[in-house]
Amino acid sequence: MTTILFENPIFLEHKVPEGHPERPDRLTALTQALEHERFSPLKRQKAPQGNEDFVLLAHPEEHLRTVMSVIPEEGINSFEADTHASPASLQAALTGIGGAVAAVDAVFAGKADNAFVASRPPGHHAEKNKAMGFCFFNNIAIAARHAQQRHGAERVAIIDWDVHHGNGTQDIFWDDPSVLFCSTHQMPLYPGSGAKTETGAGNIVNAPLSPDTGSDHFREAFKSRVLPALEEFRPDFILISAGFDAHHRDPLAQINLVADDFDWATGRLLDIAGKTANNRIVSLLEGGYDLQGLAESAGTHIYRLMRG
Repeated sequence: MTTILFENPIFLEHKVPEGHPERPDRLTALTQALEHERFSPLKRQKAPQGNEDFVLLAHPEEHLRTVMSVIPEEGINSFEADTHASPASLQAALTGIGGAVAAVDAVFAGKADNAFVASRPPGHHAEKNKAMGFCFFNNIAIAARHAQQRHGAERVAIIDWDVHHGNGTQDIFWDDPSVLFCSTHQMPLYPGSGAKTETGAGNIVNAPLSPDTGSDHFREAFKSRVLPALEEFRPDFILISAGFDAHHRDPLAQINLVADDFDWATGRLLDIAGKTANNRIVSLLEGGYDLQGLAESAGTHIYRLMRG
Protein backbone atom coordinates (compact mmCIF):
# COMPACT_ATOMS: atom_id res chain seq x y z
CA MET A 1 0.00 0.00 0.00
CA THR A 2 1.12 3.55 -0.72
CA THR A 3 0.10 6.06 1.94
CA ILE A 4 0.57 9.82 1.85
CA LEU A 5 0.68 11.95 4.99
CA PHE A 6 -0.46 15.54 4.48
CA GLU A 7 0.89 17.99 7.05
CA ASN A 8 1.73 21.69 7.33
CA PRO A 9 3.35 23.80 10.07
CA ILE A 10 0.49 26.32 9.85
CA PHE A 11 -1.62 23.89 11.88
CA LEU A 12 0.56 24.69 14.89
CA GLU A 13 -0.30 28.38 14.54
CA HIS A 14 -3.99 27.88 15.37
CA LYS A 15 -3.78 29.08 18.98
CA VAL A 16 -6.23 28.35 21.79
CA PRO A 17 -6.37 29.47 25.43
CA GLU A 18 -3.93 27.96 27.90
CA GLY A 19 -5.17 24.59 29.14
CA HIS A 20 -7.49 23.99 26.16
CA PRO A 21 -7.44 20.31 25.12
CA GLU A 22 -7.29 20.97 21.36
CA ARG A 23 -3.79 22.39 21.46
CA PRO A 24 -0.82 22.45 19.06
CA ASP A 25 1.01 19.87 21.19
CA ARG A 26 -1.35 17.25 19.74
CA LEU A 27 0.34 17.46 16.34
CA THR A 28 3.80 17.75 17.86
CA ALA A 29 3.23 14.45 19.70
CA LEU A 30 2.04 12.75 16.52
CA THR A 31 4.97 14.11 14.51
CA GLN A 32 7.38 12.69 17.08
CA ALA A 33 5.68 9.29 16.92
CA LEU A 34 6.02 9.26 13.13
CA GLU A 35 9.80 9.66 13.41
CA HIS A 36 10.04 5.91 14.13
CA GLU A 37 11.84 3.99 11.40
CA ARG A 38 8.75 1.94 10.59
CA PHE A 39 7.26 5.07 9.04
CA SER A 40 10.21 5.62 6.67
CA PRO A 41 8.18 4.40 3.62
CA LEU A 42 5.43 6.93 4.40
CA LYS A 43 5.18 9.60 1.73
CA ARG A 44 4.86 13.10 3.12
CA GLN A 45 3.43 16.16 1.41
CA LYS A 46 2.78 19.70 2.52
CA ALA A 47 -0.95 20.31 2.66
CA PRO A 48 -1.90 23.21 0.38
CA GLN A 49 -4.18 26.00 1.50
CA GLY A 50 -7.70 25.51 0.20
CA ASN A 51 -9.81 28.33 -1.16
CA GLU A 52 -13.15 29.67 -0.08
CA ASP A 53 -14.95 27.84 -2.90
CA PHE A 54 -14.14 24.54 -1.22
CA VAL A 55 -15.88 25.73 1.94
CA LEU A 56 -19.03 26.33 -0.09
CA LEU A 57 -19.19 22.65 -1.06
CA ALA A 58 -20.65 21.95 2.40
CA HIS A 59 -21.52 25.33 3.92
CA PRO A 60 -23.47 28.39 2.78
CA GLU A 61 -21.56 31.60 2.16
CA GLU A 62 -23.18 33.09 5.27
CA HIS A 63 -21.34 30.56 7.43
CA LEU A 64 -18.03 31.32 5.75
CA ARG A 65 -18.50 35.05 6.36
CA THR A 66 -19.42 34.43 9.99
CA VAL A 67 -16.25 32.45 10.57
CA MET A 68 -14.16 35.12 8.87
CA SER A 69 -15.72 37.79 11.05
CA VAL A 70 -14.62 36.04 14.25
CA ILE A 71 -10.93 35.77 13.28
CA PRO A 72 -9.07 38.38 15.38
CA GLU A 73 -6.16 40.54 14.27
CA GLU A 74 -4.43 39.68 17.54
CA GLY A 75 -5.15 37.59 20.63
CA ILE A 76 -7.92 35.02 20.77
CA ASN A 77 -11.60 35.37 19.92
CA SER A 78 -14.40 32.83 20.43
CA PHE A 79 -17.35 31.40 18.51
CA GLU A 80 -18.68 29.85 21.73
CA ALA A 81 -17.36 28.71 25.08
CA ASP A 82 -14.93 26.10 23.75
CA THR A 83 -14.35 27.07 20.09
CA HIS A 84 -11.66 29.71 19.65
CA ALA A 85 -9.84 31.54 16.88
CA SER A 86 -6.48 33.30 16.67
CA PRO A 87 -5.02 35.36 13.78
CA ALA A 88 -3.73 32.29 11.88
CA SER A 89 -6.81 30.13 12.53
CA LEU A 90 -8.55 30.84 9.23
CA GLN A 91 -5.42 29.96 7.27
CA ALA A 92 -5.04 26.78 9.33
CA ALA A 93 -8.67 25.82 8.76
CA LEU A 94 -8.44 26.47 5.02
CA THR A 95 -5.22 24.45 4.86
CA GLY A 96 -6.98 21.56 6.61
CA ILE A 97 -9.56 21.71 3.83
CA GLY A 98 -6.82 21.99 1.23
CA GLY A 99 -5.10 18.93 2.65
CA ALA A 100 -8.33 16.96 2.62
CA VAL A 101 -9.03 17.91 -1.00
CA ALA A 102 -5.45 17.13 -2.04
CA ALA A 103 -5.70 13.74 -0.35
CA VAL A 104 -8.89 12.95 -2.27
CA ASP A 105 -7.21 13.99 -5.52
CA ALA A 106 -4.17 11.84 -4.76
CA VAL A 107 -6.09 8.62 -4.19
CA PHE A 108 -8.36 9.13 -7.21
CA ALA A 109 -5.32 9.87 -9.39
CA GLY A 110 -3.69 6.66 -8.21
CA LYS A 111 -0.77 8.45 -6.57
CA ALA A 112 -1.61 6.66 -3.33
CA ASP A 113 -3.96 3.96 -2.14
CA ASN A 114 -4.84 5.99 0.93
CA ALA A 115 -3.91 9.14 2.79
CA PHE A 116 -3.97 10.66 6.25
CA VAL A 117 -4.36 14.38 6.89
CA ALA A 118 -2.80 15.51 10.17
CA SER A 119 -4.55 18.85 10.56
CA ARG A 120 -6.21 21.06 13.11
CA PRO A 121 -8.70 22.53 13.89
CA PRO A 122 -10.84 19.40 13.49
CA GLY A 123 -14.11 19.46 11.57
CA HIS A 124 -16.81 16.91 12.30
CA HIS A 125 -18.84 19.04 14.73
CA ALA A 126 -19.22 21.92 12.26
CA GLU A 127 -22.81 21.96 11.02
CA LYS A 128 -23.97 23.63 7.81
CA ASN A 129 -24.45 26.95 9.57
CA LYS A 130 -22.60 26.61 12.86
CA ALA A 131 -19.02 26.43 14.13
CA MET A 132 -18.87 24.44 17.36
CA GLY A 133 -16.95 21.79 19.28
CA PHE A 134 -13.49 23.13 18.32
CA CYS A 135 -14.54 22.98 14.62
CA PHE A 136 -14.90 25.80 12.06
CA PHE A 137 -15.62 23.97 8.78
CA ASN A 138 -16.56 20.34 8.19
CA ASN A 139 -13.45 19.06 6.45
CA ILE A 140 -14.73 15.57 5.85
CA ALA A 141 -18.02 16.74 4.36
CA ILE A 142 -16.10 19.00 2.00
CA ALA A 143 -13.85 16.09 1.02
CA ALA A 144 -16.90 13.94 0.29
CA ARG A 145 -18.51 16.61 -1.88
CA HIS A 146 -15.23 17.15 -3.73
CA ALA A 147 -14.97 13.43 -4.44
CA GLN A 148 -18.48 13.49 -5.86
CA GLN A 149 -18.17 16.64 -7.94
CA ARG A 150 -14.57 16.34 -9.16
CA HIS A 151 -14.13 12.59 -9.39
CA GLY A 152 -17.63 11.27 -9.93
CA ALA A 153 -17.85 9.23 -6.73
CA GLU A 154 -21.38 7.88 -6.47
CA ARG A 155 -21.39 6.17 -3.08
CA VAL A 156 -19.24 7.83 -0.44
CA ALA A 157 -19.03 6.30 3.02
CA ILE A 158 -17.91 8.30 6.06
CA ILE A 159 -16.95 6.34 9.17
CA ASP A 160 -16.53 8.39 12.32
CA TRP A 161 -14.99 6.68 15.36
CA ASP A 162 -14.30 9.84 17.34
CA VAL A 163 -15.70 9.42 20.85
CA HIS A 164 -17.96 12.44 20.26
CA HIS A 165 -20.76 12.09 17.74
CA GLY A 166 -20.13 13.79 14.40
CA ASN A 167 -23.26 15.90 14.57
CA GLY A 168 -22.04 18.28 11.89
CA THR A 169 -21.45 15.54 9.34
CA GLN A 170 -24.83 14.02 10.14
CA ASP A 171 -26.47 17.43 9.73
CA ILE A 172 -24.92 18.04 6.31
CA PHE A 173 -25.80 14.61 4.86
CA TRP A 174 -29.05 14.00 6.76
CA ASP A 175 -31.21 13.60 3.66
CA ASP A 176 -28.57 12.55 1.10
CA PRO A 177 -28.60 8.81 0.30
CA SER A 178 -25.45 9.14 -1.83
CA VAL A 179 -23.44 9.46 1.40
CA LEU A 180 -23.49 6.83 4.14
CA PHE A 181 -22.55 8.16 7.58
CA CYS A 182 -21.65 5.63 10.28
CA SER A 183 -20.61 6.71 13.76
CA THR A 184 -19.44 4.99 16.93
CA HIS A 185 -19.39 7.34 19.91
CA GLN A 186 -20.04 7.57 23.62
CA MET A 187 -23.61 8.38 24.58
CA PRO A 188 -24.56 10.33 26.59
CA LEU A 189 -21.81 12.83 25.86
CA TYR A 190 -21.26 16.08 23.97
CA PRO A 191 -22.87 17.12 21.63
CA GLY A 192 -25.94 15.08 22.69
CA SER A 193 -26.85 13.64 19.29
CA GLY A 194 -26.22 10.20 17.79
CA ALA A 195 -29.08 7.95 18.92
CA LYS A 196 -29.80 4.81 16.94
CA THR A 197 -33.17 6.31 16.00
CA GLU A 198 -31.45 9.12 14.05
CA THR A 199 -31.41 7.55 10.58
CA GLY A 200 -31.82 10.42 8.09
CA ALA A 201 -32.82 9.09 4.69
CA GLY A 202 -31.75 5.62 5.78
CA ASN A 203 -28.13 6.68 5.26
CA ILE A 204 -27.30 7.47 8.91
CA VAL A 205 -26.09 4.58 11.08
CA ASN A 206 -25.31 5.45 14.68
CA ALA A 207 -23.75 2.93 17.04
CA PRO A 208 -23.63 4.62 20.47
CA LEU A 209 -21.43 3.17 23.21
CA SER A 210 -22.18 3.34 26.92
CA PRO A 211 -19.69 5.05 29.24
CA ASP A 212 -17.03 2.81 30.79
CA THR A 213 -17.20 0.22 28.02
CA GLY A 214 -14.21 -0.83 25.98
CA SER A 215 -12.84 -2.92 23.16
CA ASP A 216 -15.48 -5.64 23.14
CA HIS A 217 -18.40 -3.22 22.90
CA PHE A 218 -16.65 -1.08 20.27
CA ARG A 219 -15.84 -4.08 18.08
CA GLU A 220 -19.31 -5.52 18.47
CA ALA A 221 -20.86 -2.20 17.44
CA PHE A 222 -18.58 -2.13 14.43
CA LYS A 223 -19.39 -5.73 13.46
CA SER A 224 -23.13 -5.56 14.06
CA ARG A 225 -23.96 -2.07 12.72
CA VAL A 226 -21.16 -0.36 10.83
CA LEU A 227 -19.74 -3.21 8.73
CA PRO A 228 -23.12 -4.60 7.55
CA ALA A 229 -24.18 -1.10 6.49
CA LEU A 230 -20.95 -0.66 4.55
CA GLU A 231 -21.23 -4.04 2.87
CA GLU A 232 -24.77 -3.27 1.75
CA PHE A 233 -23.87 0.25 0.60
CA ARG A 234 -20.79 -0.87 -1.39
CA PRO A 235 -18.95 2.46 -1.26
CA ASP A 236 -16.69 3.53 -4.10
CA PHE A 237 -14.79 5.82 -1.70
CA ILE A 238 -14.27 5.70 2.08
CA LEU A 239 -13.53 8.63 4.38
CA ILE A 240 -12.61 8.25 8.06
CA SER A 241 -13.21 10.86 10.75
CA ALA A 242 -10.29 9.56 12.76
CA GLY A 243 -10.68 10.80 16.29
CA PHE A 244 -8.66 8.98 18.94
CA ASP A 245 -10.39 10.26 22.06
CA ALA A 246 -12.05 6.90 22.69
CA HIS A 247 -8.62 5.80 23.96
CA HIS A 248 -8.69 4.88 27.65
CA ARG A 249 -6.23 7.65 28.55
CA ASP A 250 -8.31 10.46 27.07
CA PRO A 251 -9.58 13.03 29.59
CA LEU A 252 -12.77 14.05 27.75
CA ALA A 253 -14.66 10.74 27.69
CA GLN A 254 -15.05 7.35 29.35
CA ILE A 255 -14.54 4.78 26.58
CA ASN A 256 -11.63 2.44 27.18
CA LEU A 257 -10.11 1.57 23.81
CA VAL A 258 -6.46 0.75 23.17
CA ALA A 259 -4.35 1.42 20.09
CA ASP A 260 -4.96 -2.09 18.77
CA ASP A 261 -8.68 -1.34 18.45
CA PHE A 262 -7.92 1.37 15.88
CA ASP A 263 -5.63 -1.06 14.05
CA TRP A 264 -8.47 -3.59 13.95
CA ALA A 265 -11.08 -1.09 12.75
CA THR A 266 -8.71 0.27 10.11
CA GLY A 267 -8.14 -3.26 8.85
CA ARG A 268 -11.87 -3.89 8.50
CA LEU A 269 -12.27 -0.70 6.45
CA LEU A 270 -9.28 -1.61 4.30
CA ASP A 271 -10.96 -4.94 3.54
CA ILE A 272 -14.11 -3.21 2.33
CA ALA A 273 -12.17 -0.59 0.38
CA GLY A 274 -10.31 -3.37 -1.37
CA LYS A 275 -13.57 -4.99 -2.46
CA THR A 276 -15.59 -1.98 -3.61
CA ALA A 277 -13.51 1.22 -3.62
CA ASN A 278 -10.27 0.33 -5.43
CA ASN A 279 -8.56 0.65 -2.01
CA ARG A 280 -9.39 4.38 -1.85
CA ILE A 281 -9.44 5.67 1.75
CA VAL A 282 -8.78 9.17 3.07
CA SER A 283 -8.53 9.63 6.84
CA LEU A 284 -8.73 13.00 8.58
CA LEU A 285 -7.60 13.68 12.14
CA GLU A 286 -10.42 14.71 14.47
CA GLY A 287 -10.15 14.46 18.28
CA GLY A 288 -7.73 12.84 20.67
CA TYR A 289 -6.57 14.88 23.66
CA ASP A 290 -4.19 12.72 25.65
CA LEU A 291 -0.87 13.16 23.90
CA GLN A 292 0.38 9.62 24.50
CA GLY A 293 -2.96 8.05 23.60
CA LEU A 294 -3.22 10.14 20.46
CA ALA A 295 0.33 9.45 19.30
CA GLU A 296 0.05 5.70 19.88
CA SER A 297 -3.40 5.36 18.33
CA ALA A 298 -2.90 7.61 15.32
CA GLY A 299 0.49 6.05 14.68
CA THR A 300 -1.05 2.59 14.79
CA HIS A 301 -3.82 3.70 12.42
CA ILE A 302 -1.38 5.23 9.92
CA TYR A 303 0.90 2.19 10.04
CA ARG A 304 -2.07 -0.06 9.30
CA LEU A 305 -2.98 2.12 6.33
CA MET A 306 0.59 1.67 5.09
CA ARG A 307 0.50 -2.13 5.50
CA GLY A 308 -2.94 -2.64 4.00
